[in-house]
Amino acid sequence: MVEYKAARSGRTFARVDRWLPSTRMCSDCGRINERMALNVRSWVCPCGGHHDRDVNAAINIKVAGQADFNDRGARGRTGTRPGTAR
Repeated sequence: MVEYKAARSGRTFARVDRWLPSTRMCSDCGRINERMALNVRSWVCPCGGHHDRDVNAAINIKVAGQADFNDRGARGRTGTRPGTAR
């Protein structure tokens, strides 16, 4: 549903890997921590970053989505568009 609404609004939609450890990965240094219980709402990374679990996950998901979009965009700039004859 989100994908078709994004297309209708002229927005870009990017799908992120469902197994991305977004809540456990430090958005400052990229370190992936051990599993955390769901009742752990904030944590401190050894790099010194203080993270709210949900805000950290949102940052990591945004970065992963933008990286996926940039990667596909870079590969797609070959001079032709798919589905067009030359």
